[in-house]
Amino acid sequence: MITQGRKNFGLWLFAALLICCMSLTSCSENDSSGGSSPESEVEEMLRKMTLRENVGQLFFVRPEALDPDIHWENPPTDLAPLKLQEVNEKMKQQNKSYPVGGIILYDWNINDEAQLAKFLPQLKALNGKPLICIDEEGGRVARLANNPNFHVKKYESMAAIGATGNPANAYECGNTIGTYLKKYGFDIDFAPVADVNTNPDNIIIGKRAFSDDPAVAAPMVVNYLQGLKDAGIVGCIKHFPGHGDVKTDTHYGYAQTQKTWTEMLSCEMVTFRAGINWGCQLVMTAHIGAPEVIGSDIPSTMSSVMLQNKLRGELGYRNVIVTDALEMGAITKQYTNVDAVLGCLQAGVDIVLCPKEYAEVFDAVVKAVENGTISETLLNDSVRRILMLKYLKK
Repeated sequence: MITQGRKNFGLWLFAALLICCMSLTSCSENDSSGGSSPESEVEEMLRKMTLRENVGQLFFVRPEALDPDIHWENPPTDLAPLKLQEVNEKMKQQNKSYPVGGIILYDWNINDEAQLAKFLPQLKALNGKPLICIDEEGGRVARLANNPNFHVKKYESMAAIGATGNPANAYECGNTIGTYLKKYGFDIDFAPVADVNTNPDNIIIGKRAFSDDPAVAAPMVVNYLQGLKDAGIVGCIKHFPGHGDVKTDTHYGYAQTQKTWTEMLSCEMVTFRAGINWGCQLVMTAHIGAPEVIGSDIPSTMSSVMLQNKLRGELGYRNVIVTDALEMGAITKQYTNVDAVLGCLQAGVDIVLCPKEYAEVFDAVVKAVENGTISETLLNDSVRRILMLKYLKK
């Protein structure tokens, strides 16, 4: 009996071990498949979100936009003296009803490392789980490098890097900038400039571009993007469809290019296509007109021809489209705040950057979705792309 019992116990133990091994193998196979996919997790997040939460994802704003007492016409003149460098109670209360997908900081929002170390966690804790963004191109446009309280590497210009002819220098620049942005807690750098500086009278791009030759600029753009990515920062190519051939500064008024699409394909689109083929996650639009492409004087930021037919259609771009700041003169001198925001979204933009009167335009978008002016399909497609960007940043 004892012998037989031991035999039965041994058989039972062997069977139990076999089942356990099979179970572990099954678990291992499931784990190796990655479990749920990023797409399914994004769909689950989207399913749980309210309309207002969805709409909030479309807006990347200045921190001042969340304070209902702050209004502005000219940002540097009106906002710089305020030096808003911490989240106040009014912002917290406003943000309960007006969530945001992202927040961009400007030089007057940043004092020193100690202040930034307190400010960024406050911003990231806001409703909407915003991504924190900055314009840190290197050279003239660098909110941190040009602040004397930050001891980070400074660069003369992207044109100087392009002049070396060595794309490795663009990688080093992007990686250095990305490394210190990651250290301070940023998520997105609205850089590099992918414009080709073909107009010597251009007063806004100039040395911010790598070159006046697209064959030189394209590998510089891609290597800069890779440098940012390797540091853990999402880059953004700008300003589509190319701001390098205009004379006027869109910060102050209307600008346009007379180039045809065929001409753009052999110049401006060389750099943008390179960035898209590399896999860039963000493309920023320019507020420039391109009547020979669009067929009217409407800014590219508000043109479905430029964004849907050309950028998404011909160039095959599948990721997030973000506007240049909507508070710029090229937009505000032609459109109301609400018309500008709705026009951009209807044209195919995913993220509206720096609109004026945030509560007003937010409520207008909610109403537009509710009455069908903006379809839920369009809204959800944009939110999916933004949530995927956030998922990849986790």
